[in-house]
Amino acid sequence: MTALIEVKNLVKHFVADRSVFGRPTAFIKAVDDVSFSVEAGETLALVGESGCGKSTVSRLVLRLIEPDAGHISFEGRDLLALNASGLRAFRRDAQIIFQDPYASLNPRMTISQILTEPLALHDLVPRPRRRERVEELLRLVGLEPRFARRYPHEFSGGQRQRIAIARALAVEPKLIICDEPVSALDVSIRSQILNLLRDLQERLGLAYIFVSHDLAVVKHIADRVAVMNLGVIVETADAQALFASPRHPYSRALLSAIPVPKPRAKRSRIVLQGEMPSALNPPAGCRFHTRCPYVIDRCRVEPPQLLEDGTGYATACHRTAELPPPDAIVPTDGSFSPTLERLVAAFSGPGEVSASSGVDTAGTVPPAVA
Repeated sequence: MTALIEVKNLVKHFVADRSVFGRPTAFIKAVDDVSFSVEAGETLALVGESGCGKSTVSRLVLRLIEPDAGHISFEGRDLLALNASGLRAFRRDAQIIFQDPYASLNPRMTISQILTEPLALHDLVPRPRRRERVEELLRLVGLEPRFARRYPHEFSGGQRQRIAIARALAVEPKLIICDEPVSALDVSIRSQILNLLRDLQERLGLAYIFVSHDLAVVKHIADRVAVMNLGVIVETADAQALFASPRHPYSRALLSAIPVPKPRAKRSRIVLQGEMPSALNPPAGCRFHTRCPYVIDRCRVEPPQLLEDGTGYATACHRTAELPPPDAIVPTDGSFSPTLERLVAAFSGPGEVSASSGVDTAGTVPPAVA
C-alpha cells in the first residue's frame, strides 16, 4: 500500500551569515536527513523542543519553503518535480492550519470572503452556490452561518481557529498539517478544538501531520509519534507504545515533563543538565550527547542511525538495548484525583453539559469543555 505522503532524507539549511563578497559562511541546520511517511486517515505527531525543526518540516512538506535535498512524494507523485500549476493542484489536496489564529486570518476580509477565496481560486463551487457552501463549512466546524458577515476581530481565539479549520476544509483536502493549532489558545478551549479535529478526521477520512511541543495534547490525538531533536528524528513509534515505554533518553525526558493532575502520583522526573546546543553548530556524533545521562565515548563521535526493531518502533541510540526500563515516567492512570474531580463537579453548573465531540455550535456562550 502506497503511503499518502512519504518524506525521505529531507534537508534544509538556512544561511546565517555571509562574507563581504556575499558567500555563505555559516548555516543553521534546521532539518538534517529526516524521513517519515503518513497513511490516509492517520495522524503523525512531530514533537520536540522549540527550535528542533518540526515546523520547518511541515513547511517543507507543503513546499512553502524549498528543501536543499531529499525527496517528497504525495500519492506516488514527486512533489519536488511539480511546476507552478501542478503545485497549485497539490495545494488543494494538502492544507495547513497555522499556530496563531489572530495572525492567520486577513483582518480586512469578512469570514464569508475568507472561506470563498479558496473556492474561487480552485474553481470548486459555482458562484451561485458559494454562499451555501460557506454556511455548510461554518456548520461543519460548529459555528453559526450568521457569523459569515463578521470580521475576524469579532471572534474569540477558539472561534478564529475554527474558522481557520473551515478554510482548510474548504478545498476538501486529504492531508492537513496542524502547526501547533492549540498552543495559542486557552486551556479551556483546547479540548474543543482537539475534539473537533478528531471528529472531522473520522467523518472525512483526513490525514494529519500534527506539530506540537505539548505531549499531553499529542497523547490525545496522535496515532504515531516522531520525536525530533536538533533537526533529526530520534524516535518513531505507535503513540501508545511510545507513551507506555519510551526508549530514547530524550523521549523519556520529554515525557517525564508532562504535568499529571495527581500531585501524589509516583513518577520519575528526568531533569536534563545544560543548555540545548545551537543548530548553528550542532555537536558531533549524537546530537543529544551533551545532555544525555547515559552518554559514552561512542556517542560523541558516531551519529546513531534510526533503526527499526520489526514492530514499527525505531530508535536512534547506540545504547537502546542497554538502558534501564522507563520506570513510572508517565503514570498509566491519567484520570484526575478524587479531590479535583469533586471540585470540578462542585463548580459545574446544571447548564454545563459535556460535549461528546467538538462540533457543538459556538454562539455567544462557548460550549462546555469535555
